[in-house]
Amino acid sequence: MYYLYKMINRSAEKLVRSYSKQFRSLAIVGPRQSGKTTLARSLFPRKEYVSLENPDEWQMAESDPRGFLSRFPKGAILDEAQRVPQLFSYLQQVLDESGKEGLFILTGSNNFLLQQSISQTLAGRIGYIDLLPLTYHEITAFGNKKFNTLELIIQGCYPELYDRKRKYTTWYPAYIRTYVERDVKLLRNIENSVLFNRFIQLCAGRTAQQLNIAELAMSAGIDVKTANAWISILQSSYIIYLLPPYYKNFNKRVVKTPKLYFVDTGLACSLLGIHTLKELSLSHFRGALFENYVITEMLKRKYNSGKNIQLYYWRDNKGIEVDLLIDTGTKLLPIEIKSTQTFQEDLLGSMYKWKEISGQKGGLLLYDGATEFKKSNGVEVKNWRNTDKIRL
Repeated sequence: MYYLYKMINRSAEKLVRSYSKQFRSLAIVGPRQSGKTTLARSLFPRKEYVSLENPDEWQMAESDPRGFLSRFPKGAILDEAQRVPQLFSYLQQVLDESGKEGLFILTGSNNFLLQQSISQTLAGRIGYIDLLPLTYHEITAFGNKKFNTLELIIQGCYPELYDRKRKYTTWYPAYIRTYVERDVKLLRNIENSVLFNRFIQLCAGRTAQQLNIAELAMSAGIDVKTANAWISILQSSYIIYLLPPYYKNFNKRVVKTPKLYFVDTGLACSLLGIHTLKELSLSHFRGALFENYVITEMLKRKYNSGKNIQLYYWRDNKGIEVDLLIDTGTKLLPIEIKSTQTFQEDLLGSMYKWKEISGQKGGLLLYDGATEFKKSNGVEVKNWRNTDKIRL
């Protein structure tokens, strides 16, 4: 996979280079197989690379952290660093004594464990970067093939599916199996892996819906406490993403429950048993999966840019909902997401009602159609592929 990023540039590359000049260490985190190691090795080719999933390296780092780090006077790339949490206390001393920027590059697929270790020992010494799977524009830059929207949704965005032309119908089940057997056990000893797999499938069936944890727990046959713990596991290992509600400044009764999305729609399709383009085109999940894809495109843009923007959705108690609100700190940009290829004025009904309530101006409709224009009231209608042109 290493040569993939010799051919295309990751959008996060500029941010990684910038952080390497501002912090003594970097943490590149994201789901397994999102390209973290490849990006780190391509940007820092002179640094030694060590995988802490290698039993020999893991044992040495755990039994003799000081001796392990002394092997790398010029720094190194430490892959899956969260597997040896006691290493971070010794790493703090090394970084303080060196004073060099970008000395160690840490990668990890478990956000909770890595953040826990960083917050305890490396706060202020480390730059933190989330690397999700490929964006639409990174995919299109890789080869000459033009993918239609349904192909992108069902195949998903993991680099190996494009680099090595893996079949998504076999790759995703193997990915989930590896994830449950390796990553989940680091966080919680789940004895009934069949039940946990069923729980993930139930989450997929709630893609782009408000998270009702009590109903989800009942459907899975577990208690609410366990369901909350499992949701946290799926979040910290980048399987799902919870989009928070926006409820500031408005004197309206609004929903304060997050919406559930998958970090990758290909994985969601696999869990839903959607294996062909025809099945996806006829599925009642099609609209939700399209919304999911666009939401994660915007999430990737936020992470790759390093900008301090926040993503929300808005819904009141009467069911009026805006799919996405981007808060830049100085303005709110409401975005409606529709899978249709034909524009109709009623697609903007919820946005207009929100604008009346909030007093905000502007807005954006992202859909699958080719026609783009700006309405007289300031609302822009764009194809979803042009999210990179939205000013944030």
